[in-house]
Amino acid sequence: MSKILVLAEKPSVGRELAKVLKCTNNKGGYIEGNNYVVTWALGHLVGLMDPEGYGEVYKTWSLETLPMLPPYMKLSILKKTNAQYNEVKRQILRPDIGEIVIATDAGREGELVARWIIEKVGSKKPLKRLWISSQTTKAILDGFKNLKDARGYENLFKAAVCRAQADWLVGLNVTRALTCKYNAQLSAGRVQSPTLSMIVQREEDIRNFKPVDYYTINAKGKGFTLNWVNEKGNGSIHNEEMANSIINKTKGQPGEVTDINKSNKKSYSPALYDLTELQRDANKIWGYSAKETLNIMQKLYESHKVLTYPRTDSRYITTDVVATIPDRLRAVGTGEYRMYTEKLIREGVKGKSSFVDNSKVTDHHAIIPTEEKGSLANLNNEEKNIYNLVIKRFLSVMLPPFEYEQTTVTVSIKGETFVAKGNITKEKGWKKLYDRDSHKDDDSSQELPPISKGEKIAINSVNLVKKQTTPPSRFNEGTLLSAMENPQKYMQMEKEAAKTLGDTGGLGTVATRADIIEKLFKSFVIEKKGKDLFPTSKGKQLMELVPSDLKSPLLTAKWEKQLDDIAKGKANSNQFLEQMRAYATKMVNDVKFGTAKFHHDNQTGKKCPTCGKYLLVVKGKNGTMNVCQDRECGYRENVARLTNARCPDCKKKLELRGQGDGKIYICASTTCNFREKASQFEKRFDKNAKVDKREVNNYMNKMKKEAEDFSDNPFAALLGGMKFDKK
Repeated sequence: MSKILVLAEKPSVGRELAKVLKCTNNKGGYIEGNNYVVTWALGHLVGLMDPEGYGEVYKTWSLETLPMLPPYMKLSILKKTNAQYNEVKRQILRPDIGEIVIATDAGREGELVARWIIEKVGSKKPLKRLWISSQTTKAILDGFKNLKDARGYENLFKAAVCRAQADWLVGLNVTRALTCKYNAQLSAGRVQSPTLSMIVQREEDIRNFKPVDYYTINAKGKGFTLNWVNEKGNGSIHNEEMANSIINKTKGQPGEVTDINKSNKKSYSPALYDLTELQRDANKIWGYSAKETLNIMQKLYESHKVLTYPRTDSRYITTDVVATIPDRLRAVGTGEYRMYTEKLIREGVKGKSSFVDNSKVTDHHAIIPTEEKGSLANLNNEEKNIYNLVIKRFLSVMLPPFEYEQTTVTVSIKGETFVAKGNITKEKGWKKLYDRDSHKDDDSSQELPPISKGEKIAINSVNLVKKQTTPPSRFNEGTLLSAMENPQKYMQMEKEAAKTLGDTGGLGTVATRADIIEKLFKSFVIEKKGKDLFPTSKGKQLMELVPSDLKSPLLTAKWEKQLDDIAKGKANSNQFLEQMRAYATKMVNDVKFGTAKFHHDNQTGKKCPTCGKYLLVVKGKNGTMNVCQDRECGYRENVARLTNARCPDCKKKLELRGQGDGKIYICASTTCNFREKASQFEKRFDKNAKVDKREVNNYMNKMKKEAEDFSDNPFAALLGGMKFDKK
């Protein structure tokens, strides 16, 4: 009897699928049952071959060998995951396997993960596709009852291949060209370059900003404040003489109420979460990076199974999901949410157009809770924070609007118009959900006294307030995500270009934006101070060297539109790749004939112990390190790294400084003097018998991963072992 092979993207998902499909025989790299064999990738097991695989000519980095345009792009097995690839290959080729179910993430990249493995193995066995938006038992069983013919996803696969090949052709060619031309570790790409360009441009706007003085005037009545406005309702005055004349005219004079306008207002809940909106809120409230939020979401989706698929760009659900809402409400209906969920179930859920719209859902609907009841005890603090954000937004869209009465009082003082506004809450509606949150929006407004039209009121004082225009704010990760999603709102461009960007969803996708930001940090072209992002000197110079076309968000947006059209069968993949090859050639020539210069202005006074050249000091996301300026050498050392260890005196995070036996923990606070040798500090874990061993192991693994992530220079793999042309 033949069996069905199920190919998942990760071991954790594979184990869950195996459990639901009653596969119990765990063989390490796969789990077998009576009808199914479940195996998994580890992300990508197969990728596009590195340039060196196309012959000796590319093993030496030289401008003369560029552009690299292989006539046919080959696949290679990734070395780090070679063992698992061989295991998956064995299972695919088993004679008793009659069919393969692709169960990788239901999206463009997930399709690529599976198809490349199957292509590299050379299997021609029939393919089915599991396409689900949550990892609950019910969703998995329903998905297997309704497996799709994989041929329906051929165009999605073509789009994924085009994306990968375009990034290879453009990214690797331009990166090699820049690195060889300027003898420095420089990289460029179709999404990272325009993203960096926006950060550099924002810094330039701030540097060139010239503040302008302006004035506002307020008048204090008994218990409330009025603000002067002109006939157009504008309260800013740019002429000091005019402002003083109004002050002199109205000071010490009574006012007369000329109008009272009361209007009932309704404020509806924001739309359901997509990934970018969730990342923005998590950054704004808790300072989580985009990558951290995605990782937390992935655990809530895969391991805890309490939230739906995270990598979605939709903020709506489809009509078929409405029938499942009562079960989802029961799953989250505990604690502070019970009163809301019971009321919604009792009254009956209606699929309002404010959150149900089939036309606004592509591959996956908005992020919402699953029908599976999770245990909050199993979630860490970060997971609880994200889970609660999603629950509250999910409930909000079904709850009544926030209703209030807005009163606007207009007062005339010697012919000058002053206005006061006050709100009275009538129904809290959905906002009641957020009453206990420390991060809730401040809805407070002044309370106006009983007042009537025509009434004379005493004015206690009239005051002139001098202000200045402020420069645009620097990006943080939350606002940068917004800029990547809607770059047309952050840059000056023609209407037609802005429309194209709006239609195509901006720079990158919800699935890639977090990785792009991380890549900018790891390339040392941006750094973080507090929450703000700053371009480094390297980042600013790189934008002078990168061809202008590649810095334009419009270009990559057009590419994403073409990729989307390919996925929908509306565009030809071969034509797209021909365009990419021509574009890569143009970019390389732009770099080759460029006249700009690059210089290291972050040079230290310390020499590299390997080659003797001066080291460069660079700042990563979590600390500082020294790296050799010689691209062939590759030496680097940590100088200071911010850890998750806490100061025993003031509880601030500790920095780890130095090398080897000289490593020392120092408090990051400027007002605390704590410092201790690393070896001594880490013994505290052994001495304290009450400390939970599992907690200590998790903590130490987290610190170890931080160290690995920090030292993971993006050029280490790219440049390691390479020979460079000395010409």
